[in-house]
Amino acid sequence: MTHHPSISETGLGSWKNAPAVIGAAVAAIDTPALLIDLDAMERNIEEVHSAIHTAGIAVRSHAKAHKCPDIALRQVKAGAVGICVQKASEAEPFIDVGIKNILITNEVVGVRKVERVARLAALTHMGLCVDNIVQVHQIGAAARRHHVAIDVYIEMDVGHGRCGVISADAAIEIAQAIATYSPALVFAGLQAYHGTAQHMREPEQRIQAIKKACARVKEMIAALGAAGFAVNAVTGGGTGTYELEAESGVYTEVQPGSYVLMDNDYQKNTPDNDMPILKNALYALCTVMSVSPTHAVLDAGLKAFAVDSGLPKITTPGWSVQSISDEHTTIVSEHGATALKVGDKVKLIPGHCDPTVNLHDWIIAVRNDKVEELWPISARGALF
Repeated sequence: MTHHPSISETGLGSWKNAPAVIGAAVAAIDTPALLIDLDAMERNIEEVHSAIHTAGIAVRSHAKAHKCPDIALRQVKAGAVGICVQKASEAEPFIDVGIKNILITNEVVGVRKVERVARLAALTHMGLCVDNIVQVHQIGAAARRHHVAIDVYIEMDVGHGRCGVISADAAIEIAQAIATYSPALVFAGLQAYHGTAQHMREPEQRIQAIKKACARVKEMIAALGAAGFAVNAVTGGGTGTYELEAESGVYTEVQPGSYVLMDNDYQKNTPDNDMPILKNALYALCTVMSVSPTHAVLDAGLKAFAVDSGLPKITTPGWSVQSISDEHTTIVSEHGATALKVGDKVKLIPGHCDPTVNLHDWIIAVRNDKVEELWPISARGALF
């Protein structure tokens, strides 16, 4: 049964302010609005979870992509052991609907933030990542004050060039620090996410990147083991490479996020013949608000689309996005394109799903051109 949070839970005002009503036709939805094609989303969940489970490891779905408790509940029902988030505040709406296992796949720094994590650990099984002993001391002290146990993963830089330890000496020092806070802190394993590999366009590029990542992880496991620290879990991976991590024999769980939505950037990846082709499930519905002999203008712009991975792609044949500004998207047509008039509704595929979702209050779940459900994006704007 779908959970519909109260007004106080969502902070969105009234359900009357949603851009659609259940049972309405897609054409009746107010715009701009985010749509989920339920058939495509459900197929993507089935394909990805099946591939990972067949390899004998766990799925931990990354909720930063959708920020939506209704979707997370479906992922758990489909076999995910829990979810990932990126911020402590982002975890809270998922705890409110009963998600019992949450990993913050990010460093948490600052007294207020670690206090928040420790309070949440009294409500659900919580984990987080560290790459510095300062973080260990902060979260360890907070866990002791609140009399809770928190899983701690040492984050490795396996090629992404962002967070994470590189040397075994650094990892051992952190593991030793974690041990001093037992039982408040539990050394849970390694976080090994190669973000860059997710968007490498050719299969062979992704294969080689994950092979190198796995080699680094194996070396780290050996070094930690020699120092007396057993590594019982390795977590990471994403939508672009999940099957490679799943079949590596190194990872114990995989963290795909965008797979439930997909976007125009992921569609640019050349698929591996051995992997299922995921369908685009996320669309932005827009209204044509102005038409001229040279172009047409839609009622959504930068406040509705993230463009860090490129402009959105319109699905109407013969039309393409020319430019985007705060409140407008300008589209142009080729000869013989489908004619558009003021008031027409069109669909666009966002360039990058995660930050696009974070701009909206609602996801409208549709099937057979009808609104089936309305889902609040309850974790949008959760930045702390």
